[in-house]
Amino acid sequence: MSRAVAISWLGLFAIVLLGAERPPGLADVRDVRHWSYKNYTRVVVELSGPTGRSEVKRLAADRKAGRPERIYLDLPNVWVGTRYADPIRVGDGLLRGIRLGQNRATASRLVIDLERYERHRLFQLTSPDRLVLDIYAHRGPHGGTITARHPSAQKAPRGAPPALKAAPSPRTSLRPVHTVVIDPGHGGDDPGAVGVGGVREKDVTLRLARELALRLRERGFQVFLTRERDQKVSLEARTAFAEGKGADVFVSIHANAARRRGAHGIETYFLDKGHERHSLRVAARENGVPPNELDALQRAVAGLKVSEMSIQSRSLARAVHGKMVKGVRKTHGSVKDLGVKQAPFHVLFLSGMPSILIETGFVTHPQEAKRLASRFYRAVLAEQIARGLSSYRSERSAKLARHAS
Repeated sequence: MSRAVAISWLGLFAIVLLGAERPPGLADVRDVRHWSYKNYTRVVVELSGPTGRSEVKRLAADRKAGRPERIYLDLPNVWVGTRYADPIRVGDGLLRGIRLGQNRATASRLVIDLERYERHRLFQLTSPDRLVLDIYAHRGPHGGTITARHPSAQKAPRGAPPALKAAPSPRTSLRPVHTVVIDPGHGGDDPGAVGVGGVREKDVTLRLARELALRLRERGFQVFLTRERDQKVSLEARTAFAEGKGADVFVSIHANAARRRGAHGIETYFLDKGHERHSLRVAARENGVPPNELDALQRAVAGLKVSEMSIQSRSLARAVHGKMVKGVRKTHGSVKDLGVKQAPFHVLFLSGMPSILIETGFVTHPQEAKRLASRFYRAVLAEQIARGLSSYRSERSAKLARHAS
């Protein structure tokens, strides 16, 4: 154990043994959740209030002390006290366990005991405040572990451990499109938007997702749905599922709503740093974020490196959106084209693959609500989305062929 870490744990013991009072104004840890897949684990720490910025750092394994390789980060303005005195066991092949402790009177420390590690991603979200840490590793061709580490982890550092820089996701490189994860928005006790005639967003999205899955499988795609029935699934769980399935494309399906009953049309979103105020309002509604936190959404996306993935997501959005508008106009005569737009949806910046979010129409518009409740209309939408994805797949295959030649 390094001297710096030893001192920090001594600080925790001093807090406990001396019975130091909790400083005012600190956030509590409400919950710690994790989702495990073959080569990927997501850890979410939910808080009762905001924490400050933090860096992920590494400690090499200490064989003599029986300590595994670890990564850790401090959570300023967070109080844990002795609530998590026992580690949270994971044992999924990537993580041995998760530990939380009071590092200083005004900061807690999150420690991840590792079995395998290659790279990570770190996000901070609001409403509720939570920290999301994604950890990746890969197995060898015969199931063995690839032991490659981040460059800064090759040698044990002297003095204070270094901050690790999150490595880019392999999905930013050009690769074939085979696996699609469809995300039917909302579900369970979260109905989403409820419109004219009681049409519920959660019902529209699930029925459309099922129809789309059938049509994509007919075209040779491997398809998974983030929910197969009427159940509530958190935004973190939806995107963790897509990461765990190794998705090449993530498609989140929603239905729009507006106070103005005359608002109608189809729009498709991808993640980029540029966005209009209207896009932020739509993102706030789908993220479950109060309108007064729109600026927080802007700050969140401003800190992301989205340029390379944005290019692929934009191509995907244009391919799908163009087919949808054209197909609906052919069968139903008219639909307002609201365009391809950028917005900071949580399901988009928590996804590590080309991702889009489709607003299939307004349940608050009389005609569109009736359409979205119609099986025939949903079949038209599903067919056009499938054609758009097929077009995107062909475009990617052509690029791969040019790169190979």
